Amino acid sequence: MELSVPADDPVRLLSAFVEGMDLSELYATYDRIRKNQATPRQMLKIMIYAAMNRIYSSRDIEKACRRDINFLYLLEGAPAPDHATIARFMSLHFSACSRFFLAEVTSLLYELGEVSANTVFIDGTKIEAYANKYTFVWKRTTLKSQKKLFEKILLFTAACERTYGLRIVYNNEVSEHTLLRLKKDLLKVRESEGICFVHGTGKKKSSLQKDVEQLDEFRKKLHEYNEKLRICGNRNSYSKTDHDATFMRLKEDAMLNGQLKPAYNVQHAVDAEYITWVGVSEHPTDTLTLIPLLKEMEKELPFKYSEIVADAGYESEENYAYLEKNGQEAFIKPANYEISKTRKYREDPGRRENMAYDAERDCYLCRDGRELTVKKTKTEKTRSGYCRTVTIYECKDCSNCPYKTQCIRGNNSKTPMADRNKVVYVSKAMKQYQAACLERITSDYGTMLRMNRSIQAEGSFAVIKEDMGFRQYLYRGKKSVLAQSILTAIAHNINRLHFKIQGNRTRRYLIPIFETA
Repeated sequence: MELSVPADDPVRLLSAFVEGMDLSELYATYDRIRKNQATPRQMLKIMIYAAMNRIYSSRDIEKACRRDINFLYLLEGAPAPDHATIARFMSLHFSACSRFFLAEVTSLLYELGEVSANTVFIDGTKIEAYANKYTFVWKRTTLKSQKKLFEKILLFTAACERTYGLRIVYNNEVSEHTLLRLKKDLLKVRESEGICFVHGTGKKKSSLQKDVEQLDEFRKKLHEYNEKLRICGNRNSYSKTDHDATFMRLKEDAMLNGQLKPAYNVQHAVDAEYITWVGVSEHPTDTLTLIPLLKEMEKELPFKYSEIVADAGYESEENYAYLEKNGQEAFIKPANYEISKTRKYREDPGRRENMAYDAERDCYLCRDGRELTVKKTKTEKTRSGYCRTVTIYECKDCSNCPYKTQCIRGNNSKTPMADRNKVVYVSKAMKQYQAACLERITSDYGTMLRMNRSIQAEGSFAVIKEDMGFRQYLYRGKKSVLAQSILTAIAHNINRLHFKIQGNRTRRYLIPIFETA
C-alpha cells in the first residue's frame, strides 16, 4: 500500500501534517480507547481527508474506508469505522476541541512561514442548517400572540373574581406563578363547596371544573410563549428543528421568491489564501460578528493581526472604535463607497456629503446657501449595547427653497411639506472614522488589499461551496456546526498547501495588482 500511493499525493501531506499536531485535547475526550479499532489520530485523518474529497456523510465515509486505498493508507491496517462511530467522533469528540485544532493548524502554518500574521481578510456567508424550512418561529408573531393571551387571561380572572368572590393580586404582570395561585384558590372553592370533578364520555362537567381546565390551558400556552421568547433571545426567529439556527435570506433559492431558510452566518478570516480562523454566528448581518471574531483570534492564535480588511457589511462606529482601541488598522470599505461614484448621488442636494461644512461655526450649508445649525445632541444605544453620540442639525427656514422637494424626503402625516425643515443626523466620530478609512482604502496599498480580499476571502467560500461541495450542514446545534465548519476549513488549508507546493507558490501572501490585469 505504501508503494501504491504516489509520493506527491495530498494524502501523504495530510498524514504528515496531522502527525505534527498536538492531539492531547482530542485524546482527553475519550474515557478509553479500544484495541482493534481506529485510534483518534486515524479518525481525525480520515475525517479531514473525506472533507478534502467532498465526502461528508458518515455512511459514505464508512464506504470509502472499505474501498478507497487512500483511506486504507490513513487507517494503517485498522478496521474501517462504523458510520455511527464516525458520527459520534464529530458530535462528541471533535466538536469538544475543534477551536484548539484550528489554532494548531494555523500555528503550524505560521511556523512554516505560510501565513503573514500581519494582514487578515474577513468575509461571511450563509450556509443552510440541517433543519426543515417550515419549522420557523417568529419573535414578533409570538409577542402578538402573547399579548392576546394576556388579554384573555385578564378577562378570565375578572370573571373568576365575580363568580367565586376571589381577590387576585397581579403585581402589574401576568405570569405562570399568578395563574398557579389562581388555580389553588379555585381548588379551595371546590373543597369548600364539595364539588366533584368528573371525567369521561357522557358526564357533565361543572362550571368550576371547566374554569380549572381553561386555566390549565392558559398556563400551558403562556409557558409555551415564554419558552419561545427565551430561545429567540436577541434574534428575530429560530427553527424548531435546530434552535440555534436563524431564518436568513440565502442566495440559493430554488423557488426564486426570496424565501427565508434556517441558516448560520459563517465568518472566515483568511491570510495568504489559508483560513486562519472560523466563526459561526446566529446574526444574519455581518456587523455584529467582527468584534467576537477578532477577540477569539487574539485569544487562540499565537500572533495578532495589525491590518483588518473587510467589506462594507462590517462598517459601524463600534467596529471602528474597537479596532482603534485595539491597535489595529481598519481597511473597511464605507457602505456608500460604490454608490457615491454615481452622478445621481453626487447631484443629490439632500445628502449630507454634498453639503459644505463650516468647522469653525459647526454648521452645514445646503445648495441654496442656507445654514443647518446644531439643534441638539443625543445618545443612541445600538442593538449590541454600544452608545454613540449623534448631533442633529436643522435648517431654521426651508420655505421657498427651489430644492426643497429634492432635499426633504419621506412622508410625515403630522407635519405638511410646507412646514417641514431639513434635518441631518451626524455622528462626528463615525464621520472621522469613515474619512480616515476612505483615505487608506483608496491608496495604492489599500486598493491592493481590497482586491486581495475579493480574491482570498470570497474565494475561500467559492472553494468550499463549489469545489468542495459543502452547502448544508449535516449536524444540529451551534457547537457541532462550528466543528463541521472548522473541519472543512482545515481540509481547505491542506488542499491549499498541497497546491502551493505543487505550483511552487509557498510563502506568498498577497497577489500584486499587475497579475490580475
